[in-house]
Amino acid sequence: MPTPADALAELRRGADEILLEAELAERLKGGRPLRVKAGFDPTAPDLHLGHTVLINKLRQFQDFGHQAIFLIGDFTGMIGDPSGKNITRKPLTVEEITHNAQTYREQIFKILDPTATRVEFNSHWMEKLGAAGLVRLAAKHTVARMLERDDFSKRYAAGQPIAIHEFLYPLVQGYDSVALEADVELGGSDQKFNLLVGRQLQEHYGQKPQVVLTMPILEGLDGVQKMSKSLGNYIGINEPPGEMFGKLMSISDDLMWRYFELLSFRPMSEIRKFKHEIAEGANPRDIKFRLAEEIVARFHSVAAARAAQVEFVARFQKGALPEAIPEHDISATDDYMLLTELLKQCRLVVSASEANRLLEQGGVRVGGEKISERGLKLTVGKTYVLQVGKRKFARVHLRRKPK
Repeated sequence: MPTPADALAELRRGADEILLEAELAERLKGGRPLRVKAGFDPTAPDLHLGHTVLINKLRQFQDFGHQAIFLIGDFTGMIGDPSGKNITRKPLTVEEITHNAQTYREQIFKILDPTATRVEFNSHWMEKLGAAGLVRLAAKHTVARMLERDDFSKRYAAGQPIAIHEFLYPLVQGYDSVALEADVELGGSDQKFNLLVGRQLQEHYGQKPQVVLTMPILEGLDGVQKMSKSLGNYIGINEPPGEMFGKLMSISDDLMWRYFELLSFRPMSEIRKFKHEIAEGANPRDIKFRLAEEIVARFHSVAAARAAQVEFVARFQKGALPEAIPEHDISATDDYMLLTELLKQCRLVVSASEANRLLEQGGVRVGGEKISERGLKLTVGKTYVLQVGKRKFARVHLRRKPK
């Protein structure tokens, strides 16, 4: 077991802020396991690597002998977290929450130690609190303080509506810390206001205020936007090994270091060594292989990660096709079909404009040959292997539609 000073140094890794770090240092010396909370609203059925930034930090606390509390916000999910939003967020239905919460429970133990993890649902205490208790809770905070929050203040100044129930979200999240008597709460940097409300409410209820540790928001595959399923720039932890490996290999060389710091369990000394190797002439691709293999092995297996690497090398470095290519039977009303239309019908693109843009960028291949011609017509009665980008394939049997 590391010393408190060594544990603090490791817990500081990747963090945006620790409020207050002196308090965390003191608690690490206290001799008892800390209750470390991280909350997740079940807004979608699948977790992605962006979610695991917090879960990884929970795992670090576990490795140092502390208790992780994985809080599923089934009550807060019905409110909808307004953090960072410029519009009121749509609440989830009870059915959606129940389904998504179950998938979360199945996925988190790919990272967390189940013997040192408490899984809690905030509906357990919020339903007991009742309407009268919620009114008393609301009396412990002011509208003026709520409007100090950046997204609320911007919406208010712009004349955009703020629903009353949105003010309840930070209060309920803060009350979760009271109910759990949390020593530490983890959250994304966009959650800072809500986490500090937890500190204030704990003081109101006579508890020692929790330490707040915020983590940065992980950029998605584009290296710009927050990783998000809705933006299509995500890597799901339940994705097949080959898909996950290929996506990790597609990130930029600069973004690779961000992923190493926030997603890898390797010591920072080893990551610094990788940077030195590249400075000395090593191929960044070979270092990225190590990142991709580590992440895929965590969510699948070492054997699956190695097989994914072999497939990746064969497909992208030797020009081989993947073993399994989706098959499509497409019927044409004429003797030919425009390539752009065929790409759309195979769902390799969402629109003809996207197909044309990819053609201009050299991102479309037919039978392995790069195509740039917008008006290319493919003849019926033949089978074509279509490729868009590096990972999308389709084998199309183009037939004449019967009259």
